[in-house]
Amino acid sequence: MKQPFQYSDPDAAIAALAERLSVVGETEPVNEPVGRIIAEPIVADRDSPAADVSAMDGYAVRMSDVQSDSVVPVSGISQAGAAPPAMEDGHVVRIFTGAIIPDGCQAVVKREDTEELEASIRFLPAAIESTVPGSHIRRRGENAPVGSNVLDVGTEVTPAVVAALANFGCTTPLCYRRVKVAVLTTGDEVVDPATPALEPWQLRNSNRSAVQAMLCQYPSAILEIVEHVKDDRDSLQQSLDAAIAACDVVVLTGGVSMGDYDYVPDTIEHLGAEIVFHGLPIRPGKPILGAATKDGKLVLGLPGNPVSATINCHRFLMPLLRRIAGKPSWADKPSMVTLAETPQKAIPLHTMLLVRMTDIGAAELVAAKGSGDLVALGRSDGYVAVPPMTTTTGPWPMFRW
Repeated sequence: MKQPFQYSDPDAAIAALAERLSVVGETEPVNEPVGRIIAEPIVADRDSPAADVSAMDGYAVRMSDVQSDSVVPVSGISQAGAAPPAMEDGHVVRIFTGAIIPDGCQAVVKREDTEELEASIRFLPAAIESTVPGSHIRRRGENAPVGSNVLDVGTEVTPAVVAALANFGCTTPLCYRRVKVAVLTTGDEVVDPATPALEPWQLRNSNRSAVQAMLCQYPSAILEIVEHVKDDRDSLQQSLDAAIAACDVVVLTGGVSMGDYDYVPDTIEHLGAEIVFHGLPIRPGKPILGAATKDGKLVLGLPGNPVSATINCHRFLMPLLRRIAGKPSWADKPSMVTLAETPQKAIPLHTMLLVRMTDIGAAELVAAKGSGDLVALGRSDGYVAVPPMTTTTGPWPMFRW
């Protein structure tokens, strides 16, 4: 087996693997686009705002009428959802936020800067001192003029993006198709989670459940294949070959170390994929494997231990999924948190420690008894990434589930 390049940190390994991956090319109109990636620019179909509108509740005025001690009659009302009235000479128009500015209006005076009488107003000193031409008027097209790009290719659709799409009449944006994912778990000791009675040597398949749950949080991916594979070289090769042919991403759990039944590395290489890294200076998950096929598909081999598999699926798979799905800014952007206590000891590895957040915003280490401690995993809010040979409280990047 050709020895892959040795990377000094997980970010460098992820970036190197990302360079070899292909972005999905096919597109489709999407009725429920939250979480999907936009595949064509969204263009303003009209000016935004579509007309000059008021930014305040108040009065539409001519500058010549804004004088001290003068009483100015109110001749009409401009409200949202209706055409504005004409302005009469020597009069003001009462106006509401979002309402169209009447012709002839030069500024809007805030309601609280006036003394309101029965059918007229008097300007208070604050209005006289602060009102200038254009005060509290939002100009037509100041957000975006008609024909301009308002959302770029590669934008991930959030509820905020949905609001912008709706504003410009785009109810079914063209998005990249979903990334097709296969999940292959291994281990003859592993059984279905629904199995009621287990022998002491059997384990329920928490890795499959964890990876599936993570994929459910990302609408730009779709799970095409879920299969448990025997610890047999021929079975693994057959299943892996079929998964690579059908999907953009194949995630394997287990079989990536150096044991007698760890067939994953040899099988991946036999099928023609390039192993970019196999083994990284990280804990947990040191045996992790990342590979790319000749046509840019991802093969990710996660360790079999459940805490390692879950953490490294989140740390490696999720950003690479965003890359394949067509998002330009695909790398993780973790928040920075300070640990409530120092790590117990310094080790020469990048360490990912399970944490939960406290009421004061610090990250509290979750006591864990190794990579099989699913109780600790379930009690965590995420994990912090601590550099090698470090025993300080940070702040360190935190990755939330």
